[in-house]
Amino acid sequence: MYELNLLCPEARVEDLSEALEALDALSVSVEDADAQTEHEQALFGEPGMPPPKEGWQRSKVVALFAKEEEAKEAAVLLAAQDFFESCQLLSIAAVPDQDWVRLTQSQFAPVEITPEFWIVPTWHEPPAQAREIIRLDPGLAFGTGTHPTTRMCLRWIATHQVKGQRVLDYGCGSGILAIGAAKFGAISIDAVDIDEAAVGATQLNAQANEVSLNSGLPDLALGTYQTVLANILATPLKVLAPLLCQHVEAGGNLVLAGILDRQEQELIQAYAPFLNLQVADREDGWILMTAQRPAAK
Repeated sequence: MYELNLLCPEARVEDLSEALEALDALSVSVEDADAQTEHEQALFGEPGMPPPKEGWQRSKVVALFAKEEEAKEAAVLLAAQDFFESCQLLSIAAVPDQDWVRLTQSQFAPVEITPEFWIVPTWHEPPAQAREIIRLDPGLAFGTGTHPTTRMCLRWIATHQVKGQRVLDYGCGSGILAIGAAKFGAISIDAVDIDEAAVGATQLNAQANEVSLNSGLPDLALGTYQTVLANILATPLKVLAPLLCQHVEAGGNLVLAGILDRQEQELIQAYAPFLNLQVADREDGWILMTAQRPAAK
């Protein structure tokens, strides 16, 4: 493998990236050329949303090619383009051979939800203190237990009574919340997502964890549930407020995540016509919000 390293201004990042993809680069990544210096620039964005900018004022674009000749040919072809005038070739370098599977696996260790409840990749042994585990490996769908929003939802499931309940996981991703509910005794679980890949991943992950649940597109969700879980993002959560609330039965709980600290009041206002949302947990700038529908008299 060979890396083609280029320097370009922010305005040329998109042109350069598209050209490299057209030249069959195996991958293209963009970094801050001034990282780890006093000129480093922080770019913040919300997970799952478009980046605030295509790059940095001085961006380093790194393209990976299978052969050195391909990287050199790409450099020559790019240098001839009008848009490359303000760009610069930094280097073409061999990438050391590594055991990429082992390297990737080493980045995913068991994740503690509570002292007795853990998310454990298949290549790890469960911690000795684990009494309940979910086996889950990184995949295409969101939700491996490493993000604060997922951990907070699972922590809520582990510390509240879901045994014997009918549960809805709306926007299920990997199905991790639905699987967590099953592990803690929920007996009827619907896990839905607009992404068919997520629906498939949920079913496979449920089978791997030997739990039973129903996964499908959103029209699978029918009637009311004693617990409704939705770990998405603030904007879709606001849009979905009427739908999610109508699925919460009398005495049931609504559990929402994917919400930043600063979005608390937006969510409270969006759900005010239906349920009274409150912050139930906080972690690393994210919040978990819950509401309970009054029990029937």
